[in-house]
Amino acid sequence: MWKVKRLIKNLEAARGNGTSMISLILPPKEQISKAVKMLTDEYGTASNIKSRVNRLSVLGAITSTKERLKLFTKVPPNGLIVYCGTVLTDDGKERKMAIDIEPFKPINQSLYMCDNKFHTQALSSLLEDDAKFGFIVMDGNGSLFGTLAGSTREILHKVSVELPKKHGRGGQSALRFSRLRTEARHNYVRKIAELAVQFFIKNDKCNVTGLIFVNKVANDF
Repeated sequence: MWKVKRLIKNLEAARGNGTSMISLILPPKEQISKAVKMLTDEYGTASNIKSRVNRLSVLGAITSTKERLKLFTKVPPNGLIVYCGTVLTDDGKERKMAIDIEPFKPINQSLYMCDNKFHTQALSSLLEDDAKFGFIVMDGNGSLFGTLAGSTREILHKVSVELPKKHGRGGQSALRFSRLRTEARHNYVRKIAELAVQFFIKNDKCNVTGLIFVNKVANDF
């Protein structure tokens, strides 16, 4: 995994002159012949670029990309990612780069981009954790519903509540306030349970990998 991260870092740092850097993504079951035809059409279009230097760079990148595709008789089961182009080194010199990547997980999108940089968003997304967890944070002032997948957090809903405070008096007044407070707590918990079903249960199945429940201050209840 660290090799993929290092590769992404190097690709993101690479820059070129003009639009001589090609990012190509082929999803599973895509046809190599179809991609080659598309590149052939792009070659014809790029031949009309006015700037001679940029034109030659783009044509070279397209040719390199087609050569990379010739190494495959068909798109691998998880798809194929190709980066080709002329990049600038730290000392300002030009260097040709050509990389083909067989993703370790299926990549379900297509991309062809000719730019002054490589587009690595799809490659980076493969590193994200697919597992999504739901969480409920509950206390005497309200509750928060959300999901967490990798480093991505999403707030689904917030609920505010005003529960009766504990009563210090004795006698019948204390009993009445205790009963009201118990009833309010019961209604609050029931509402949270109903919302939990609404957000985390779909077609009688849990829609998250796990559910985390946090009672921040038990004494509030």
